[in-house]
Amino acid sequence: MRIVQFNATCGIGSTGKIAVGISRLLSADGIENYIIYSNRSNGYELGISCSNNKYIKLQALKSRFFGNFGFNSKKATKRIIKELERIQPDVVHLHNIHGHDCDLEMLFTYFKKNKTKLVWTFHDCWAFTGYCTHFTMAKCDKWKSECRDCVQKREFSWFFDRSSGLYEKKKRLFEGLDLTIVTPSRWLAELVKQSFLKEYPVEVINNGIDLEVFKPCESDFRQKHSLEDKKLLLGVSFDWGERKGLDVFIELAKRLPDDYRIVLVGTNDSVDGQLPDNIISIHRTQDQKELAGIYTAADLFVNTTREDTYPTVNMEAIACGTPVLTFETGGSPEIVDGDCGASVVCDDVAALEAEIIRICTEKPYSVQQCTNKAKDFDKNQRFKEYTELYERIITQ
Repeated sequence: MRIVQFNATCGIGSTGKIAVGISRLLSADGIENYIIYSNRSNGYELGISCSNNKYIKLQALKSRFFGNFGFNSKKATKRIIKELERIQPDVVHLHNIHGHDCDLEMLFTYFKKNKTKLVWTFHDCWAFTGYCTHFTMAKCDKWKSECRDCVQKREFSWFFDRSSGLYEKKKRLFEGLDLTIVTPSRWLAELVKQSFLKEYPVEVINNGIDLEVFKPCESDFRQKHSLEDKKLLLGVSFDWGERKGLDVFIELAKRLPDDYRIVLVGTNDSVDGQLPDNIISIHRTQDQKELAGIYTAADLFVNTTREDTYPTVNMEAIACGTPVLTFETGGSPEIVDGDCGASVVCDDVAALEAEIIRICTEKPYSVQQCTNKAKDFDKNQRFKEYTELYERIITQ
């Protein structure tokens, strides 16, 4: 068995880490495998770069100008196809391919011509829309029939709304493939079944995390920040803004009693300028062990995301023994159950505040309950489901 994964990154970011995790598991089983990626890597030895940062930026600029997101990057696509021709994989596993990595027309024409066996993990909704990766906040369901007059066009194109044409191109290109779709959450699987891809088999394989890193651990975080007598609420994101609910934390800081303190991780100078004095800001950290210590120190992890597929941060917090309170949006509430957290209706800040106080006062979720739940998040178990899927596909 020979497997090639294709993703925007290799070992960097959530999808890049998933790709490397799968690759390491395959290598441990003696299976030849590679990761083709665009331009960002942690130096993983089985990674094959088919682009570079300068090229990707140029393709992004062209996409913004002409509005043809997903149909540039022809030079990089030729390199990808050349590598596929050289390796001759039994299965090609696609992850995120919308980082201006490839030309869909060229790539999927190649897949059809060669009858390539495909697994495609959808980490968002981009594959079945004209432009967008998420549409919950936009309250748009045009993707069910035909994208047009895109309300989020400005995020993807400066001048032209080509959402209808791109939607139809994707619909045509993604027909007639030997394809199995994987989603990390039941929520996304249900959306796929309502899209033009509904004829393909869809499997749910939850994302996983490294339980050797994310576990309860010694932490002096409270002492460093003089929080020994405070109820510590934690939020973690590396893209703070409306989508991740930054405004909700700012509102909570006004509402909650003085013995509560909010800590936000993944901020920057721009975000700091929006925060009140009673929110502690921790800028981006690449040290996962340090992050595990912050999770461990918190009384409650609060996820105010308004759009998400299956947030890794929920799993990381629970694995560190900290319960999670989340908005009921996307796949986020699927991660919590009655033993490790709760959820409230999205944007109901009053309900969120009430649940925060209830959980921090009554302490209904123990560290043991959370870590027991975290056994479901073991990346080795989750990624093994991919190797089993590859084997089934090859023998079909």
